[in-house]
Amino acid sequence: MLVESIVAIAQPAGPTVRAVYESLRDEILDDLRQALPVDVVLFYLHGAMVADGYDDCEGDLLERCRAIVGEDVVIGAELDLHAHLTKQMLANADAIITYKEYPHTDIVGRARDLYRICVDAAAKRTRPVSAAFDCRANGIWPTTAEPMRSFVDAMAAREGDGVLSLSLIHGFPWGDVPEAGAKMLAIADGDAALASRVAQEFGGRFAEIRDAARLAPMPLPAALDEALATPGGPIVLADVADNAGGGAPGDGTFVLRALLERGIGNAATGTYYDPEAVSLCFEAGEGAAFDLRFGGKLGVASGEPIDARVVVMALREKHAQDYMDDSGPAALGPSAWIRTHGIDVVLTSRRSQVFAPNAFTGLGMTLEDKKLVIVKSTHHFWGKFAPLAKRIIHLSAPGALTQDFAAIPYRKRDR
Repeated sequence: MLVESIVAIAQPAGPTVRAVYESLRDEILDDLRQALPVDVVLFYLHGAMVADGYDDCEGDLLERCRAIVGEDVVIGAELDLHAHLTKQMLANADAIITYKEYPHTDIVGRARDLYRICVDAAAKRTRPVSAAFDCRANGIWPTTAEPMRSFVDAMAAREGDGVLSLSLIHGFPWGDVPEAGAKMLAIADGDAALASRVAQEFGGRFAEIRDAARLAPMPLPAALDEALATPGGPIVLADVADNAGGGAPGDGTFVLRALLERGIGNAATGTYYDPEAVSLCFEAGEGAAFDLRFGGKLGVASGEPIDARVVVMALREKHAQDYMDDSGPAALGPSAWIRTHGIDVVLTSRRSQVFAPNAFTGLGMTLEDKKLVIVKSTHHFWGKFAPLAKRIIHLSAPGALTQDFAAIPYRKRDR
């Protein structure tokens, strides 16, 4: 019998309000108590959640779960590969698995792996033991290109022959917690020495490629020059600094302002989190032309608002986009497609990074005829946009998510 508890998700931003985290945690733990006795407890967690008073929310949850079920019940957790793997997590879970792919197209596959490992452990067919290797690295490492593509394939190929699972935890690079950073995690069947040896082996292999594999966005002016000089289109530009999935506000105007100042048209850009502007567009109605202030409202990392004459091209009460692994739609809420100076802009009422072209085309917009398509995302857009794009360029503009990690004034994390 399967007993489920709650599901809650939010885009990253600042620390979660303490009472909110504790309320969600306690509801999950109460559901667990009511379900007792149990053989296995499985969690689907992110792994980098921070709340007021808790630098390691997932570790706290796992420890409290262990106190309820005791040592004989198997506890497993699937984490995002941008997690913070901590000693508290490892001490209280029998098995931890992260996604191998970035973008995260293997969420369901890794869930199946975790289920198999934990059910086998509960049946005493296996005895999972884990070892972690600290890679002493911080960064962003997409797995769609070499050398990370071969590294991920090598991890998958090594599983078996006593190795139950291998995970490279990339870490959440902007997270300021003591145990942040990339780590290699190996789970072996009853052989702690094997787990340690394989974790060190693959951790060392990652160390050899990490600089070559790290995402290196092109500065904004150079990225625009490069895109305009590339024949044909659409050229997809990723505004990595304003990715809501990394904690950015999602209403940054730096790239759009650069387009306007340079007189670049035939472009589409989105999504901009601006519920107020969306509401004004709904009041005006489709086809309306009026002066609108949009974007640049949430803080200094957003830039200045755009003041422009816009035409409301389309409105949707319940706009959504496909998720990167086709697991379901990602809601964008009431949304508006506006046009100004030959640039099509998507405004939304829910803060989200861009995953798929229907963030644009779901409003009736076409992308094949655009020279430039600018997406507010770091890399999760890749799988859905690659078939459409003549070329993809990651660009570095001002914004919340700097790629210059050495310049971030971390206070807690171990440098």
